[in-house]
Amino acid sequence: MIRFRKQRGAMARWLLWLTLLVVGATGALLASADNAADREAVLLTVEDAIGPATVDYISRGIEAAEERGAEMVVLQLDTPGGLDSSMRSIIREFLQSEVPVVTYVHPSGARAASAGTYMLYGSHVAAMTPATNLGSATPVQMGGGGLPGMDEEDLDELREEAEDEDEDENGNGDEERDNGEEAVEPASEEELLEDDPEPRRGDDAMERKVLEDAVSYIRGLAERYDRNADWAEETVREGSNLTATAALEKNVIDFVADNLDDLLAQLDGHTVKLMSGERELVTEGIEIVRMDPDWRTELLSLITNPNIAYILMLIGIYGIIFELANPGAVYPGVIGSIALILAFFALQVMPINYAGLALMLLGMIFMIAEAFVPSFGALGIGGLVAFITGSVILWDDPNLNVALPLVVGTAIAIGLLSVWVLGRLFKLRGKKPATGHEEMIGMLGYAREDFEVRGPVWVHSEQWTAETTAPVREGQAVRVKAIDGLRLTVEPVETSAP
Repeated sequence: MIRFRKQRGAMARWLLWLTLLVVGATGALLASADNAADREAVLLTVEDAIGPATVDYISRGIEAAEERGAEMVVLQLDTPGGLDSSMRSIIREFLQSEVPVVTYVHPSGARAASAGTYMLYGSHVAAMTPATNLGSATPVQMGGGGLPGMDEEDLDELREEAEDEDEDENGNGDEERDNGEEAVEPASEEELLEDDPEPRRGDDAMERKVLEDAVSYIRGLAERYDRNADWAEETVREGSNLTATAALEKNVIDFVADNLDDLLAQLDGHTVKLMSGERELVTEGIEIVRMDPDWRTELLSLITNPNIAYILMLIGIYGIIFELANPGAVYPGVIGSIALILAFFALQVMPINYAGLALMLLGMIFMIAEAFVPSFGALGIGGLVAFITGSVILWDDPNLNVALPLVVGTAIAIGLLSVWVLGRLFKLRGKKPATGHEEMIGMLGYAREDFEVRGPVWVHSEQWTAETTAPVREGQAVRVKAIDGLRLTVEPVETSAP
């Protein structure tokens, strides 16, 4: 009996320990599942040129990720490049972010050219898909072309030097050709550039300043994340490019992944460097939350085109002016107000030069004033010059330029409009007044009775008291010469009464 009780007590203890073990394991599994479910990765997508709209989209995406407590932000990138000012603003958001930013060049065939290369270097993690590329990070002015750092004269000189060297080595080139020997072909542009040992420094002071600034900037990003700084300088100076595999071999990027799931699997346990310190990424079972560009981003992408913003601003200003000049017209005021608000919405995210904006407004005021002030063209010409100058220097970023044909065409159109309005005013000044007392000067009427000095006359469907310069008879036609209050001065005419 005593032995049975001891055995039953031992079984009870084993059952208790087994129950506690099962409950503990179940709780751990549930807690792990809850933690995995709580972890999120915010996915942003950029598939266009980098501009103010991209800055707004990425900035709001990072802010949302921080508010959600996300594990990371994954930026899926495919871009040909973009504006320097916008690119730097985005990288500044990366560096100050409390959430790790993973820039992933995807899908196959995508690229991270120019500004995209800087963004890869400025990300906490840089990754690419096979069959993608990065590079061509040389800063250029919009509309620029040609080989980096060399103009046609430089290439011609190099060709001539190469031909001279060939002739010196082989003797007279023409004689060799006559003797049937094979002639050496002139070096190509690519070979000439490869043979030049000197790194590109820029052709003038301004280009050197821009180039050296870009080199220092990308080298600083590379050194912060222990990436290949020498190749970063090379792609800025020479416009070099790399495929995904080559970029991984040269330590330009951190990972090559076939797809997003592959990337997340490789990121698990990877340590990143944030402003607040190092953090280890945990991506197992993580949930992807997509934040695609919304209507705001699409609208901003459209109206932040410098030419569109410029046209909207002009429509807005002239719409308001026409509404103030013709109260109650409604349409100019409504259209102008909407256009002006859209223009201001675009200008708030663009580096605008307020001196240029002031010159534009001053030029339009001068050209409008020309129609009302007899300045003999001084206001019109000055307004035209101010308007064109302000339009050219409207943006602080040299890459944000309104197309010159649009500026000149708009200025000519406004000038012609001012000249037309001025001509119409001169014509109207020569016309006889159609209202008021002045309208009655020269008007015909007839005498209601005979009088020699003063008497009643019928003019403009009304009876007036008139003084005459000569006697008149009843029914005789008279012409109004002057008006003084309610008294007319008339003269008889030898015509029938009206």
